[in-house]
Amino acid sequence: MKQNYEVSVVIPDGMSCNLSDNVLQCSKGNIQISKFFKVPNLVFVVSEKEILVKCVKANKKNRASVNSCSTHISNMFKGIDKNFVYELEICNVHFPMTVKLENNKLVINNFLGEKVNRSANILSGVEVKIKDNKIEVSSAEIESAGQTAANIEKASKVTGKDRRIFQDGIFITKKPRREL
Repeated sequence: MKQNYEVSVVIPDGMSCNLSDNVLQCSKGNIQISKFFKVPNLVFVVSEKEILVKCVKANKKNRASVNSCSTHISNMFKGIDKNFVYELEICNVHFPMTVKLENNKLVINNFLGEKVNRSANILSGVEVKIKDNKIEVSSAEIESAGQTAANIEKASKVTGKDRRIFQDGIFITKKPRREL
């Protein structure tokens, strides 16, 4: 049976939120995050203390959309307070690879002895630090940090060789909510 469904997300102290043209902007101090929400049948109501995500006569898919949007909003609040951090580890067995930052790309040299460099895109708003054989990716937006970490891991993928022998690569070892 279809019923009205709504979820409220409490706005933390010192944070301000505005909604205009399906774009939710949240800011605290110098940090500002904006996200585009255009989901059919959903209504967003922003007050001083909470954001209300609601749907009239919601079915199962609409309830899932309401919960997803409320989770995205709470992730925005968490990212403004503390950056999301991914840690990656550089593993090389056969050939010593070198990793360096150039513009908005992470360049991998001498991967498996290849002459051509491999590169991974770094999204805007993401900070990447390289320390010895560790790479740290941090951002206020969880989607940007996760996509950058995935780009780096995908750039060092081994294809056409036996993975049991060629264990070289860059692998995600720690995500914001859990260690792998």
